[in-house]
Amino acid sequence: MSHSNHAHDYPACCQLDNGASLGTNAPLNEPLSADGTPELGKTYTVPARCGRAVRLKAGEVIKIINTHGTQVCDTWLFNAKDLSEFLSMEHARAHIDRIIPKAGDELFSNRRRSIGTLLTDTSPGVHDTLIAACDLHRYTNLGVEGYHDSCADNMRLALQAIGLRAREVPQPFNLWMNIPVNSDYSIEWLPPVSKAGDYVEIQAAIDCVVVMSACPQDIVPINDLNPVEVHFVVSAG
Repeated sequence: MSHSNHAHDYPACCQLDNGASLGTNAPLNEPLSADGTPELGKTYTVPARCGRAVRLKAGEVIKIINTHGTQVCDTWLFNAKDLSEFLSMEHARAHIDRIIPKAGDELFSNRRRSIGTLLTDTSPGVHDTLIAACDLHRYTNLGVEGYHDSCADNMRLALQAIGLRAREVPQPFNLWMNIPVNSDYSIEWLPPVSKAGDYVEIQAAIDCVVVMSACPQDIVPINDLNPVEVHFVVSAG
């Protein structure tokens, strides 16, 4: 795929950091609660093309459900007491000696300690830890004119909705994103291989904020060109 270059003449994310959104969407004004604390056992929706943030106490478990089987969910974990600590796929890969975590693997933060554990994965286990969250710059490079929803903005807006702000957009854990690495080290952008109802369960190792984005990518076929909603449930563990 050839990517054309476009002048980025829209406002910079922020002079000092990368924490400010470039647009808005409905969940900004519709948090699951004022501070992101969930009702345990309740099923929540991450609307198509949007994001949600939820607080987990240490030991609690979040079940993220690929309701339709075709949707990528960019996922972040932040230390609830210090958002400068977060799930870092670079550090996690070094810890588990794999590109893709599997059930039982610890998820390491950028301070090289566990921020969570991937307890369960009912899907074939095809996820991505290499590709950055889509952002307005990515869509501009793909030929989109004007604003386009993005996982980067979804993360920023979901945090903003519960009164938080991160200074950067870390590499997400891209659940169900199918980016095979070929023998010549090229990559492909393919639809998920998961099925409807597949889910992962992640247990928080510390008090954390989990952010999920139902990826709005509709230019390359990673969401089968049709972004849809995902669901999640938080339990006591």
